[in-house]
Amino acid sequence: MSSDPDKSARAFSSAVPIGSARHIIGFVYFTFISYLSVGLPLAVLPAYIHMHMGYSAALAGLVISVQYIATLVTRPMAGRICDHSGARNSVLWGMALCTASGAVLIVASLLDSIPWLSIFVMILSRLLVGVGEGFSATGSSLWGILSAGPPSTSRVITFNGIATYTAIALGAPVGVVMSQHWGLISIGIATTLICACSFFVAVRKRPVAAQPGEQLSAAHVFARIIPHGMALALGGIGYSVLATFITLFFFSHHWSGAALCLTIFGVTFIFARLIFFRTIDLYGGFPVAVVCLAIESLAMILLWQASASWMAFAGSALAGFGFSFVYPALGVEVVRSVPLQNRGSALGLFSVFSDVSFFLTGPIAGAIIGAYGYSSAFLYALVCALVSLAIVVVLLQVQGRKVAKQAE
Repeated sequence: MSSDPDKSARAFSSAVPIGSARHIIGFVYFTFISYLSVGLPLAVLPAYIHMHMGYSAALAGLVISVQYIATLVTRPMAGRICDHSGARNSVLWGMALCTASGAVLIVASLLDSIPWLSIFVMILSRLLVGVGEGFSATGSSLWGILSAGPPSTSRVITFNGIATYTAIALGAPVGVVMSQHWGLISIGIATTLICACSFFVAVRKRPVAAQPGEQLSAAHVFARIIPHGMALALGGIGYSVLATFITLFFFSHHWSGAALCLTIFGVTFIFARLIFFRTIDLYGGFPVAVVCLAIESLAMILLWQASASWMAFAGSALAGFGFSFVYPALGVEVVRSVPLQNRGSALGLFSVFSDVSFFLTGPIAGAIIGAYGYSSAFLYALVCALVSLAIVVVLLQVQGRKVAKQAE
């Protein structure tokens, strides 16, 4: 007896209320899988390349960093694919490339006896997963927004962020355990199988057609979202500094428990998104971003002035709470600033600002630390958070004047 996959998918989707958490999770699941692909080898490859293969720490860092470069370059392309041929196509490309990255990682582990070739293949694997992540995360966000409807935009973006950080938080330690017990090849096999299965899950899901209408040029879309993107980039520096330098900051003070700061950050980040996910719908994106950036600024003050480890722990908790809604709050306003048929491009370009921020924070903050000490990195993050806050306040005032003018 033959079956109709599309009919089965429609029957399943009709049983799940549109805009419900279960409905949204069905789309952000692909973001979770793509970031799980990123996270599984994240804590394994640097040590494997440096300690096992004998290459420099700089080369180990380069192998990890190429993934971020690939994602950065890919996001605008992913947005255009979403707008022109549908978000599901972007997700399918993403899942296929993440599957390929796992297969290539298997090859890299099998070439262990030829180190230079193994490194080259590892870099190819990181490039593939970076491109796959860019396609998957952008596509799943827009797919969820279009399927659930504009009123659920903030919920989709919020759940997408939870999927991102949960996947990395789970992937890194799981990858370490897998590598210790079964070697690097086990990570490649797991990535290949999980992503291949997810590809077929995406195939069976009902697509949402690309929105009709005249497409704005990428330059036009970019011009509309520049202030939102700058606020996002500056607001994300606090997290980047915390993640990159908290271990060395603790070491400089002879404190223990640096890893706990990152755990605390992750817990408060996810807690805030789960408990307060309706705040953007109730109060709007810009007001929520103002509050979050103010909290993040307080967090950076605590970390900058920390004279005991408990102050650093408290600052990390506030940082997670404050940073939690910066992306979704500004992302909602980005989506509203462009026509429906350009929302994929807008989300893709908006995410580029975050990628650039994460990529550049390390060398910039590192140079500041070299000149003024570890605490100065958090002062730098504080200044950036305050500038971000000022940008959002201006955007809020502009929005208020537009609303008042329309009401006249």
